[in-house]
Amino acid sequence: MSIDNKLKILKKILGQAYNKTDEHLFFCPKCDHHKKKLSVNVKKNVFKCWVCDWSGKNLYRIVRSYGDVNSRYEWRSITEETEIENFHDKLFSSDVNVEAKNSLVLPNEFISLANKNLPRTAAKPLNYLGSRSLTKEDITKWKIGYCTTGKYAGRVVFPSFDQDGDLNYFVTRAYDNNWRKYLNPTAQRDIIFNHLYLDFSKDITLVEGVFDAVTAGSNSVPLLGSTLTERSKLFHEIVKNDTPTYLALDPDAKRKTDKIIKLLLKYDVQVREIDVVPYKDVGEMKRKEFLDRKHSTEVLTLDNYLLSRIKRI
Repeated sequence: MSIDNKLKILKKILGQAYNKTDEHLFFCPKCDHHKKKLSVNVKKNVFKCWVCDWSGKNLYRIVRSYGDVNSRYEWRSITEETEIENFHDKLFSSDVNVEAKNSLVLPNEFISLANKNLPRTAAKPLNYLGSRSLTKEDITKWKIGYCTTGKYAGRVVFPSFDQDGDLNYFVTRAYDNNWRKYLNPTAQRDIIFNHLYLDFSKDITLVEGVFDAVTAGSNSVPLLGSTLTERSKLFHEIVKNDTPTYLALDPDAKRKTDKIIKLLLKYDVQVREIDVVPYKDVGEMKRKEFLDRKHSTEVLTLDNYLLSRIKRI
């Protein structure tokens, strides 16, 4: 029964398979070959792609890298595997980063709003998100959920995934008038929020919070109250990929914006600043207006950057 359930999860992630004895052939998500060349043996818990040679001795690697949060939870509930039990596989796999993974997990009370069938308790968080101009597509894209009990009761939850598809952080925002609007986990803050969905070969937009990032659209990264430093992972990715960067931080964070602009110019990164005034943040703006302002920005140079600073004095 466990084998059938595992196969069901794998098919949900990889699509239908061609069955050959104990082996099932899927399309490989790693090399995206046009033929089914990824051989999976559920009974032996192994897989191998005959084109790109991607292989492993634990099928959870496929689920962890390419499945959504629900698929990973389903798999672990069937196998009773934990991240600690997968340590050997992660440590000795040739294509996995050896860096120790964050042990962070979503709250046990987390209920996904991306599901088709939702309980009645979903009404309030959905109404709140609607009042913030979020659509069903936004909720699915950002994999937003909520909690009605526990530490994060009365809050919507925005999960963040690293480039391997593992949870690396989450942000919660109260929807029930709690005096404390945001309540985030005690976890490593030097992360790239939703690194899994970012493309550093294209321009990227830096904003303050998650609602700002939703308004700013694809390839937007919330700094979550932090800044950009030479030691941060986000900065390394931008410089390594020479990623054109737009800054759309809150007007009251002008000093932070100036520091980031100066830092990016130092490393010859193409940078633009999007004017948010008279709004308090990007999240208050209409998406079309934000995009119009984004498209009208000019590339900053050291000269016009210094001139703009002088004019503000």
